[in-house]
Amino acid sequence: MAKPASVKIKLVSTADTGFYYVTKKNPRNITEKMVMRKYDPVARKHVEFKEAKIK
Repeated sequence: MAKPASVKIKLVSTADTGFYYVTKKNPRNITEKMVMRKYDPVARKHVEFKEAKIK
């Protein structure tokens, strides 16, 4: 069987609150680590979220 094109990743908050989002990305198209600016409900503001591996 073929490998799936997209893999699940975890976007971890840089505000050190421990909050994270789980999303998918296609590593063939986006080769660098994903960084997004999203809302952190623990910090109650928008912060940067950086990609980490799901364990």
